[in-house]
Amino acid sequence: MHRTTRIKITELNPHLMCALCGGYFIDATTIVECLHSFCKTCIVRYLETNKYCPMCDVQVHKTRPLLSIRSDKTLQDIVYKLVPGLFKDEMKRRRDFYAAYPMAEVPNGSNEDRGEVSEQDKGNLTDDEIVSLSIEFYEGDRRERGPGEGEGECGGTTTRRNGVRFLRCPAAMTVMHLAKFLRNKMDVPSKYKVEVLYEDEPLKEYYTLMDIAYIYPWRRNGPLPLKYRVQPACKRLKLSQPATSECTNTSGASECESVSDKAHSPATLPATSSSLPSPGTPSHGSPSSTAGSGPAGRKTTVNGSAASALT
Repeated sequence: MHRTTRIKITELNPHLMCALCGGYFIDATTIVECLHSFCKTCIVRYLETNKYCPMCDVQVHKTRPLLSIRSDKTLQDIVYKLVPGLFKDEMKRRRDFYAAYPMAEVPNGSNEDRGEVSEQDKGNLTDDEIVSLSIEFYEGDRRERGPGEGEGECGGTTTRRNGVRFLRCPAAMTVMHLAKFLRNKMDVPSKYKVEVLYEDEPLKEYYTLMDIAYIYPWRRNGPLPLKYRVQPACKRLKLSQPATSECTNTSGASECESVSDKAHSPATLPATSSSLPSPGTPSHGSPSSTAGSGPAGRKTTVNGSAASALT
């Protein structure tokens, strides 16, 4: 059973923040010699007067330190995905800057450098964004079993190919919520579980649609392709012999022995009030039965062997 572990963004800040400006990385740039990362603007300005790393004092380059730094796009993408609203705010600042200073146009600059890339084009998602997804029945198991096997399972849900359904859901919705929706929509009995997959890989229940978009190679060029399958919730054990047969196994023998012991035990006979006759009515036992006085002064009917044991 997987347990969800939530980590605060403050615990990751040492890996996401620039040591020179104290803010989150913008255009993350890494020094080749020591692999320490900084904002591009911060490290370029720093290396104009210094030739050593500001964190470990390793010499970046003897004469031209700018030749030993590299843009770290992977790290920057991680920062944009972990810090909510950072990419959107940065793009807005760049658009505002170039709108205020039109002569400061960067030669050969990309759309992202000019702030003209939206979060949708970048591939980033927000919690409140609506994601379009497609859901269809997963037929991989049916192909493995062969045709005709497994038909009519789950009380009306069959394994034949169903049409693709399209949904619009918040990016913060989890796989568990989607599975519950499918269960209620198809009236799947509780003894079966609904499992959601991306291609052939089952998804964790705590994954959100945002997590799926970041983990798997979906480029938002269409609905998020998901699949589902219905399986028994637990495996049933097959007994080699019927339960009514003689007690041949260890567990069955112990159980039968305990039942037989209880049947011959005198303490179990007057256990229920139904076995006790009313005080004013005569006993209806067998001719060999004798009447005696119980511990509480009430009359009870027991057989001869049990009476001798009680006395």
